[in-house]
This record gives sequence, C-alpha cells and structure tokens, in this order.
Amino acid sequence: MKVTAFIDVPDLDRGIAFYAGTFALEERARPHPGLVMLGAEGVELGLNARAEGSAPCPGTAERRRYARHWTPVHLDFHVDAFDAVLERAQALGATVEALWRDEGPRPAAFCADPFGNGFCLMGPAR
Repeated sequence: MKVTAFIDVPDLDRGIAFYAGTFALEERARPHPGLVMLGAEGVELGLNARAEGSAPCPGTAERRRYARHWTPVHLDFHVDAFDAVLERAQALGATVEALWRDEGPRPAAFCADPFGNGFCLMGPAR
C-alpha cells in the first residue's frame, strides 16, 4: 500500500515555497495547473490550489478558510534535524502552538502552516 497526503492551499506557489522549503521536498510532477506533487525519500505530498470560500465537497454549507482551523486529520513529520527544520518552518510562516523539548519520548512541535492547517514536527527518539 502507498499513501499520499494532499493539502489544500490558497496559492500553489506559496504552498510549494512552504512545504518544499521546510521539508526539503522536490517538485516531482504538476498533473494540472492547480496540483503539484512534492516528494523525497519515500514521502509524497500533494498540494491542491483551492480558493478561499470555495466548497470543500458537494452538499455542505461549509467553505474553505485559511485562518487557523481544526480538522480531524493532521500530518506528523518525523525529522532527524528537528531544530533546523523547526527554524525553517517558522522562517517560512509556520506558527508554533506548543513546543515539547523534554516531555515524552522525543521533541515535538505542534504547528500550523501559513494556511491554517495543523501539523506536528517530531524529532528523533531520545
């Protein structure tokens, strides 16, 4: 089995700048103008350009919004260079909502990307 995660962003170029810049991902394909596939070392991440206020699916009154929002699904990015990746993420617009350096089995940062999508950054196990 293979799993690919897709993230909606309001601006594809800004999405690429954030995710490729933070996680050192390469652009692998652009199947159409509103979709890019990024990847590296067994990771595949798709970015979908979707306008603010557009409907996320048929039959709902909900609309896409890119302020910080809750979703029942988020991604954990496990990285070896925790501090360097965290610094890049913040420089590229991530918000760190909580930072655990000494709690738990590994360092963890609970973050939001510049588009309001939550994600966690996980360092190596101690």
